[in-house]
Amino acid sequence: MKIILLASNPKLYSNQRIIESAQKRGHEISFVNVGGCYIKISANSSEVFYDEGKKLNKVDYAIPRLKPAMTFFGTAIIRQLEIMKINLLNSSQAITNSRDKLHTLQIMGQHGIDVPITSFANSSYDTKDLIKLVGGSPLIVKLLEGTKGVGVVLAETNKASESVINAFRSLKADVLVQQYIKESKGHDIRCYVIGNQVVASMERIAQDGEFRANIHLGATAKTIEISDKEREIAIKASQAMNLEVAGVDMVRSNTGIKILEINSSPGLEGIESATGIDIGEKMIEYIEKKMHHSNKT
Repeated sequence: MKIILLASNPKLYSNQRIIESAQKRGHEISFVNVGGCYIKISANSSEVFYDEGKKLNKVDYAIPRLKPAMTFFGTAIIRQLEIMKINLLNSSQAITNSRDKLHTLQIMGQHGIDVPITSFANSSYDTKDLIKLVGGSPLIVKLLEGTKGVGVVLAETNKASESVINAFRSLKADVLVQQYIKESKGHDIRCYVIGNQVVASMERIAQDGEFRANIHLGATAKTIEISDKEREIAIKASQAMNLEVAGVDMVRSNTGIKILEINSSPGLEGIESATGIDIGEKMIEYIEKKMHHSNKT
């Protein structure tokens, strides 16, 4: 099988692991820098080029792993691959939806999947009511464009909440106001979903004095056994987003599991280190099964 990995950094741990796993299973895999791609659109043909004129064709499967800054351009390239009938591990629309935190929460709510109570508005006149809607402080204020825990603030009092919200707004930034699940105590769970299976799960534990359980911010991780209900929710959440590969982040609350975010390009390093599970191989195995089923039909 001929596979391309569509990403930005060939030296990134996750990308190297996927390439190694594909090669180990006997496949031909090439790294293609998404930022170096360009497209031709016409009534008679749809084409993608890279590396100064090479045409991207005769590909069985493409694995897109877009960094946030490359979402708009990257999904345009992926749409072109979809028009060319190239199989993709995560569609352009699913990736676009997952990169919008507000839209993700709306999709979860639409499918009856529990999330922290969230409010969103445009006008600063509604700030006090936004705070009231999520149950008051302490609460979380999130930048819609933030990643890896950046732009996420815990506001301890209503006055502090108003100050943070209005400060972000003065910078023309869109923010979500969200219920703080204090009983989680800086712990969350990342489930790695491939197809209709949770192939690995880890618990992330924030540093002392920190509420954000992001590995990039110094959190530690360990393997965790999740319940059947938690497994069911993680799979339901990824399927609601139409993602074939997803990192589903959730917290255990006094009222049950709540979904925090869903990542369409979840990293492999943290979860492979914590669990010892070969995620790269699981990903390639899933593609093989999809191709086998497609060839039979």
